[in-house]
Amino acid sequence: MSLFAKAFSPAVRELRILCCQTGTASAGIRQFIQSTYPAIKKANPDVPILIREAGGTQARVFARFEQGLERHVEVDNLSAADIERKVAEIVVSS
Repeated sequence: MSLFAKAFSPAVRELRILCCQTGTASAGIRQFIQSTYPAIKKANPDVPILIREAGGTQARVFARFEQGLERHVEVDNLSAADIERKVAEIVVSS
């Protein structure tokens, strides 16, 4: 959670999280949402954070930046801590 205690770069316009609400491959992302979402939202109150759950969906996180640029990471079967590191990488790489 400490990686998200600071605000994102102003270039970050949106964070989208896609996952399956029951699949075992999405267990890590669901844990990430429960443990990290409050810190991310507190540090970035104006950045929309969209969480989309649908059966059979591969767990992925997208970051949208200025001028429509998007980056994403595949996070199926990863732990919440690994997902935190991967998300931090794409958000910091802006």
